[in-house]
Amino acid sequence: MVLAGFVLLFFSGDWLVKASVQIARYFNISTLVVGLTVVAFGTSAPELIVSLKAVFDGVPDISVGNVIGSNVANIALVLGMVALILPIKVQKNSSVVFDWTVMMFVSLLFVVFAQNNVIEFYEGVIFVTIIVLYLTYSVYMSRRKMNKSDEVARKPSMKIYVAIGLLVLAGVGLYFGSALLVDGVVIVARSLNISERVIGISVVAFGTSVPELATSIMAAVKKETAISIGNIIGSNIFNLLAILGITSMLKPIGVSDLLIRVDVWWMIGVAVMLMLAMLPLHRSVIGRWKGAVLLGTYILYMVLLFIY
Repeated sequence: MVLAGFVLLFFSGDWLVKASVQIARYFNISTLVVGLTVVAFGTSAPELIVSLKAVFDGVPDISVGNVIGSNVANIALVLGMVALILPIKVQKNSSVVFDWTVMMFVSLLFVVFAQNNVIEFYEGVIFVTIIVLYLTYSVYMSRRKMNKSDEVARKPSMKIYVAIGLLVLAGVGLYFGSALLVDGVVIVARSLNISERVIGISVVAFGTSVPELATSIMAAVKKETAISIGNIIGSNIFNLLAILGITSMLKPIGVSDLLIRVDVWWMIGVAVMLMLAMLPLHRSVIGRWKGAVLLGTYILYMVLLFIY
């Protein structure tokens, strides 16, 4: 069930992105705007569906653990592996510092909201409001850059009815994939006497981060590492604000003490490591040794997670 869920989520997420991009191009939306909105939502859709399923199934630790584990994996595992393959150069004119600041702010805001062991409806509203403001600002800035670069919106390579059909198929795949994954990992966790928190942070988070991992590694192989950092930070912001925000608006999310005392600080610590890895900002390169440190940190976290 777990393996089938992984496969369905992987392909469904890929189909969702492809179909959404084609539909966006059909309406002459620029690739910059598509990347910030449609693709960002598409790659985070597996996390959203899995989190919703987990909360409504009464296993909130899988939902919150999925988000925290995905954010740790995106930076330490994905960027670490990409940097090992090919050093990552940070573009001087990119918005990575602003995006990192937003990511750190919402991470700390999550810590504040979780102190009473629950993410309430009104806190979810605040999260969703922030993501709307962030996306609006990002789209505005990207449109300004597009106007300066005279970018022309690309034409669709797929018929509109084919794209819509693929979109529907992706939605069905995400639903059944998330159902198989959540149900499967709950059975595995209980049969092996492993907590839902550990399963959520490790297995579920890795599974829902597979699209980002595959995309980033392929980008590194093609020597297009510049996309990696922005995409990863954007995905982390989206995970916290959109996934926890939307989920808690539908049903309040319980947050366990261990997640608050331990795992949230690993997420924040890895984010701080990312900023340190990008220094000095005027000639920022995340080299192979920094990638090895990030990857080693992820391995250490996984080992400690299962030992303790």
